[in-house]
Amino acid sequence: MENKFKGAGVALVTPFDEAGAVDFDTLRRLVDSVVEGGVDFIVALGTTAETPTLTNLERGEVARCIRERNAGRVPLVIGMGGNDTMRLCAELRGFDPEGFDAVLSSTPYYNKPSQEGLFRHYKAVAEASPLPVILYNVPARTGVNMSAETTLRIAAEVPGVIGIKEACGEISQMQDIIKGAPEGFLVLSGDDAMTLPLMSVGGHGVISVLANALPEQFSRMVHTAQTESVARAQAIWADLEDVCHLLFAEGNPTGVKVALEVRGVCRAGVRLPLVEGSSRLREALKEALGRVAD
Repeated sequence: MENKFKGAGVALVTPFDEAGAVDFDTLRRLVDSVVEGGVDFIVALGTTAETPTLTNLERGEVARCIRERNAGRVPLVIGMGGNDTMRLCAELRGFDPEGFDAVLSSTPYYNKPSQEGLFRHYKAVAEASPLPVILYNVPARTGVNMSAETTLRIAAEVPGVIGIKEACGEISQMQDIIKGAPEGFLVLSGDDAMTLPLMSVGGHGVISVLANALPEQFSRMVHTAQTESVARAQAIWADLEDVCHLLFAEGNPTGVKVALEVRGVCRAGVRLPLVEGSSRLREALKEALGRVAD
């Protein structure tokens, strides 16, 4: 199972139309674009999808749209998280997993649980989930860092947890997980810029934002690191680095939606409390994207 999620994953954005409604036609085209661009798997309804601003009905429709358009071409992961463990477990028990291969679940936000609280949360989540679980540690968004020790404890003691999307920003913490993890436990980067450093020490890939806008180039970089060398992949990254930096200059997914609009894929619109990218960002991304080789 875990081999399905090695390489280049993409956390899909949710396109909106001029009225601010979900643009399902564009979402279908985006699924085609990333699959044809060579990504290895798709994550639906992650942070990049602006999931907190989608209604329950919209979340179900977005998941169904992605599943139907993908039609089994690549593995699918669905984001399901929350800071109320009991409610999240009820949602997981009621979830129809058809067409999906794993659940990505972030650490609870706002509550700031202890490490023991994180362990018990994920134990409950894994027991309730109808699919294998990928942990997601993103302290910049949730306010709590799940330590390497806690991640390794979950990996060793909780059946059904197959890996982690690690966005702590500390390569030493990621290395500790890689060194101590049981065989087959995935360590994926949650930060595009950390992809190659993580893979150079034994990481298995990434769940990317940039791959929305440049799926072919980003996938090529990851696959080069997998099959040839990280050093050769660095040459591709040098071509992408400026774009990646700009994607996060005004927050995510604000930046990647501007990049997608520049490339003619979807509108740059986001939902409050996010705001659309500035004209300065748009011009900078036009210039940077124009320098990226096909």
